[in-house]
Parts: sequence; C-alpha cells; structure tokens
Amino acid sequence: MKRLLPLFLVFFLPFAHGFAQNNDFEKELYVGVGGGALMTSVDFVPAVSQKSFFGIHGGISAKYISEKHLGLILEMNYAQRGWTEDFPPESGFAYNKTLNYLEVPFMTHIYFGKKVRFIINAGPQLGFLMGSSDNMNEALAADIAAKKQENPEAQIGMQYSLKPRSFDYGLIGGIGMELKTGAGSVVLEGRYYFGLGDIFESRRLKEDFFFNRSAHRIIEAKLSYLFQVK
Repeated sequence: MKRLLPLFLVFFLPFAHGFAQNNDFEKELYVGVGGGALMTSVDFVPAVSQKSFFGIHGGISAKYISEKHLGLILEMNYAQRGWTEDFPPESGFAYNKTLNYLEVPFMTHIYFGKKVRFIINAGPQLGFLMGSSDNMNEALAADIAAKKQENPEAQIGMQYSLKPRSFDYGLIGGIGMELKTGAGSVVLEGRYYFGLGDIFESRRLKEDFFFNRSAHRIIEAKLSYLFQVK
C-alpha cells in the first residue's frame, strides 16, 4: 500500500484544478502524434549487472488546456522496453530481453509562455504487456545447461525462464519546450518513468520466485506534433 500511495496522489492531481477554473479563459484542445527513443533498465533485487537498453516509443495524444497555464494530457503509446545484462568480457556470454508495452499516461500539464512555451508534465502511467522476446547466445545457454546437469536441484538460470506480468504501473514526469505555429505545435520533451510495479512475481508473494524487486526505470526523449481542434 505504501508503494501505491504516491500513484493515488498523483492520479488525483489532474482533477484538483477543476475547482478553480476561470470561465473567461479560451480553452484549447489538441490532438496529435509523437515518438522518440528511450533508454531503459530494470531495478532488480537481487541486483543484476546491466548495460543500457535502447528502444523506441510512439503513439497518439490529446491535450486539453482548461485554464491559463494548466491542462491535461492523455496518451496511448507503444514502447519497447527491456534490459541487457553486463557479463565479464572473458565469459563470452550475452543476454537481453525485450518487453513490448501499450502505455497509457495521464498527466497534469503545466506551461509558461505564449508562442514558445516551457512545459512540465507529470502523472500516473499504466502499461499493458503486448509481448516479449529473449536473446541468449550459445555460450550462455551451454553454460546453464552444463551447470543444470551437474546440479539438477539448483535454481540455475531460473531468472531467464520467468514469465513477465501482463500489467505495469508507475509515475512519469517530463520537461520540455513547445513551439506554437500556424500549422500546429511542435513539442520536444524529456521524460523519466519510475515503475512502481514489478515485472515478475516477487518473493514477497511466493517463496519460489527469484526476484524481490524488478521495476522499470526509463529515460525518454520525445518529439510530438499537435494540431489545435478547438
């Protein structure tokens, strides 16, 4: 419950401004598309040595400016997350896992400026696993098989066969710049996602699972184009 509390607090932040809306303000509604690159890793307990994993993300978005300097953003994005393990060079081992998600962030939008705007976005994000894939080289696969043959009772290589959970949740926030033109708005933004949910079932729930913690940590760069419909 302690891990869920920040999510609940941020989720209700977008609704707080509704009690103080200015009826004289000319509201704005935008829709558009966006995408970019992301750098992701996983917070594992026990720790797993990792290199940065690079993926892509993109999708559609809607932004509603309900009053001066304040609004809401709702998006639906495809994102390619995962991790790459960092083995000693002399081992010859290699492994990475790709996790494909449908993401739905719902963020409070704060901006300053008119034609050129400084923006801040923050809120909860839900993720739905669409599929996953593993890439293990022959050297690592052979080493795991040999160790299992020597000691069949040991949990050798168990972490590579775990099934990821279908649902993820966390908090996302970003800062950037928006340029408003006659043809629409161009937005460049950097974001950080802090996963609150675990990718795999944890040992806190079942004694025979490998990880106590396995949560996403993601840095994103996003370029969006939005056009005003109201």
